[in-house]
Amino acid sequence: MNDDQFDLIDELYFVQDFDYLRETLGWADDHLIGVLQSLVDEGWVKVLKSPDEELFDKIDLKINGTTFMYLATKEGLMKHNMG
Repeated sequence: MNDDQFDLIDELYFVQDFDYLRETLGWADDHLIGVLQSLVDEGWVKVLKSPDEELFDKIDLKINGTTFMYLATKEGLMKHNMG
């Protein structure tokens, strides 16, 4: 897990929307989307349409990643706490 992935998961112990993450981390949209996509691909973050509705299909966050919510998975939290 790289530093940006670590910092992002640090914000995902609870469900957060894209705007919160952008504002909190101060990253450009493209960078944030890229880090989110890498975490989703690793299985460390899950994507939600609403706080109670997880998306299970393969998702390309470059298309509409700014409209979703995110939450670290158990595996992601474990990896985060090791590092």
